[in-house]
Amino acid sequence: MAEQKHRENGVMMQYFEWYLPPHCGLWNQLKKEAPILAEKGITALWLPPAYKGLKGDQEVGYAVYDLYDLGEFNQKGSVATKYGTKEEYLAAVDACHKAGISVYTDIVLNQMVEGDELETVRVTEYDPHDRNTPLPDGMKTIRSLSRFTFPGRNGKYSDFVWDHKDFTGSDKDERSGEHAVFQFDGSEWSQEVDDENGNYDYLLGLDVNFGNPEVRKHLIEWGKWYLDTVGQDGFRLDALKHIDREFFPAWLKELRQYSGKELFAVGEYWKADVNKLKDYLDETGECMSLFDVPLHYAFQNISHAFGLYDISQIFSGTLTGMDPTHAVTFVDNHDTQPGQALESCVEPWFVPLAYALILLRREGYPCIFYGDYYGLEARGGLKFNEILDTMLEVRRDCLYGEKHDWLDNPDVIGWTFEGDSDHENSGAAVILSDHEAGEKNMYVGTIHAGETWIDRSGNVKEPVTIGSDGNAVFRCNGGSVSFYTKK
Repeated sequence: MAEQKHRENGVMMQYFEWYLPPHCGLWNQLKKEAPILAEKGITALWLPPAYKGLKGDQEVGYAVYDLYDLGEFNQKGSVATKYGTKEEYLAAVDACHKAGISVYTDIVLNQMVEGDELETVRVTEYDPHDRNTPLPDGMKTIRSLSRFTFPGRNGKYSDFVWDHKDFTGSDKDERSGEHAVFQFDGSEWSQEVDDENGNYDYLLGLDVNFGNPEVRKHLIEWGKWYLDTVGQDGFRLDALKHIDREFFPAWLKELRQYSGKELFAVGEYWKADVNKLKDYLDETGECMSLFDVPLHYAFQNISHAFGLYDISQIFSGTLTGMDPTHAVTFVDNHDTQPGQALESCVEPWFVPLAYALILLRREGYPCIFYGDYYGLEARGGLKFNEILDTMLEVRRDCLYGEKHDWLDNPDVIGWTFEGDSDHENSGAAVILSDHEAGEKNMYVGTIHAGETWIDRSGNVKEPVTIGSDGNAVFRCNGGSVSFYTKK
């Protein structure tokens, strides 16, 4: 994961949440905030899907209509997307680059929705819980909105027309209104996908047929156009477990060669089983990083256990524990927030502790969630920006030198950094408890002997003096985190 390596102690932020209102002006907001975020220690931003979707200027971005419409054409009831116009989008990206922030664009290629023209298509209906099993008498004819001509764009940038041969299936018969898993006649589900539901190629809408050479060629051409237009530095790749795993290694290779840039990529493979994530990385030649979904679920479980979870095993069974170089760590995101299908949000009391476990360690590439930083309506606007800003400062300035772990107690764990001569006043000690107040005698290095260290979280008021042997007793309150640096 070279992006983190060449930007020391880098931090990504997911710069959106699901329930931002229509016409939210996100691109204009980002243009103003980019320099501020950079100053706080954010080095990269994951931006939401920027192209026109099913609901026009109300669409979050995961129900895709036109990949070439970045808020430029009057389609699906609006010119702008939910986040703004193409001009505003490009201005926001430019502001990020001027502030020294990398931009990762959200790539949603698995599904498209609601084309421009109906087609009559022969289909086979499949058992939704076992996509290897066609239903008895499942063959039928449906009407499908599977022809995309994009009349509002009128051939600008690309004259590619999508029709049913470019998709493997659909979930709706427009004539009867029936919703089901329909496989188009002449198509097959990819076998190089997750085996959930027997075969999880099909997810929703019109499922893109990555076995069609013309589709693959078109998506590479689109990727090159997107790079030329936006100039992004990398990608967040959506819905990996539903996409033929031969596609993205080839797609990324083409775009990296074309751009001459590293193009960092992180994929969403939504599985709590770390072995599934590691298998995917191995089978795709480690061409990307993955979000550490098992670690997110560990955070959620701890937050509901109220002291009955053995936090000394926090990284066991996680990608951070198994392969930290390819792990992107996160606490929550737009899919896990309240009201979503994957709702599994971390309880508020544990959110600062969870962020300490990703921001105040070097393993993995941490990602801050917009909803945690700016607040979510479903949580009464509760936000953690102040504690996150302090953690960002400590991460940027202090997390250097040799690290020592004390992950040796089911309720109280800690770790330290000795600091180094290249970073003035560097070095840190972190201690947290998911139950009662605790303390640990931890080593921070003899170079710090006699120094006074304070808890930057403000939770513990008493300062700590480092002993002549480089050790000191550090304390934390119950269900809390404290992180100490030189006063």
